[in-house]
Formats: sequence, C-alpha cells, structure tokens
Amino acid sequence: MTITLYDLAGAEADRRFSPFCWRIRMALAHKELPTQTVPWRFTEKDVLAPTGQGRVPVIVDNGRWVNESWVIAHYLEDTYPERPSLFGGSAGRAVTRFVQGWTDTVLHLGLLRCVLLDIWQHVHEKDKAYFRKSREERFGTTLEAYQSGREERLPAFRESLLPLRNLLGAQAFIGGDKPLYADYIVFGAFQWARSISPFKLLAPDDPVSAWRERMLDLFGGLARGSKGYSI
Repeated sequence: MTITLYDLAGAEADRRFSPFCWRIRMALAHKELPTQTVPWRFTEKDVLAPTGQGRVPVIVDNGRWVNESWVIAHYLEDTYPERPSLFGGSAGRAVTRFVQGWTDTVLHLGLLRCVLLDIWQHVHEKDKAYFRKSREERFGTTLEAYQSGREERLPAFRESLLPLRNLLGAQAFIGGDKPLYADYIVFGAFQWARSISPFKLLAPDDPVSAWRERMLDLFGGLARGSKGYSI
C-alpha cells in the first residue's frame, strides 16, 4: 500500500521546501516504500486535524496518521524492519539524536539568517501574511532586517560547518560509506535552502558541497529533480 506524505509547498505546488519533510521524503525512498506526496500550505491546518496539530511532515500509512519527523523515522524503522535500515542499529539511533539536535539548533539558525526573506517570497499568497506575522513575532524584527547582512555573515556560517566538513572530508556520508537518516536530517536543511534561495551558501571546494551533490543524486535524483536553485 502506498504511503501518503503531506509535504509543505510554496506558491508552486511542486516547490517543496520543508527541511523536516525532506528528511522523510529521503527516508521513505531509502526504505523503498511507495509514496505519494500531497502539497500542503501553512494555513491548511484543518487538513491535518486527525493528528491534533497543524504542522508537516505527516504520513498516512494503512489508515494510521503519524506526525513529527523524528517520530515518523522511528515508525518507518520499526514498522518496516525488513527494509534498508535508517539508523544501522540502536547505536545509530542514539548518535542520530545528536545530529538532529545540532541541525535543529545550529545549522537551521544559521540558514534562517540567510534565507528567511527568500522563504516568504516563495510561499503561497494565502500564507504570506501568516508567515510574516508569525516569524516577525518569533524573531522580534522584520524579515528584511533578519536576513540583511547575510553576505557579511557568510564566512561565520561556513566556519560553523567545520565539524561536518571534517567528517565529510574523511568519509563519503555522515553514515559512513552509505547514507543513513543522519544524512537526511542534515541534507534536509540544505535542500530547504536550495528550494527557495539562490544564495550560495557553500564554496565549490567544500567537502560539504561535494556531499550535497552526492545526496542530490540519490534515489534517481529525487532531490535534484525537485524545483529549486542550482547553487
């Protein structure tokens, strides 16, 4: 049976830009599970009523609604143990918690300072007022002011990637010789930025850039074929 994924979309239905949804899109492909995606916008919270909350990703599998990317990843691993593992064992699950924490607190914050206004420019018209109001209240300033000066902050952002750069200079993927869910967590952040911003975050000779290229080619170019920018 095909799994349904509710996936955040911009003004164009095929521009999918949630970092959390990209984690699950890649995880579903890794598990080789038939999937159909449904474009979802910020203000369509009623669509997700069965989950009791209003954020994606959400999957529906055999009538069961599952939300929140970390929970979904564990659900897929436990429900389909015969499929390729997302974690490579219990130790992998534990280490991936750290990767998720670093991504959510360090990488996402750095990226937001570079692309927040770009996101607003790509959201559906019906979402623009909601997105601006909610983010400006969260960050205490305008979208324009929050993103301003990104060129000057770029060296510091790149420097913040040093642990990731060192790792990927020594091995092909965060998971070792093949990608695991830890890779999809970090890649989801870069694919988020690539989907909505032309701003060049990585130097061409950065091992992180080479890793991103490998990730874009996975699963028949699933991520590369998604609407975005060539950066």
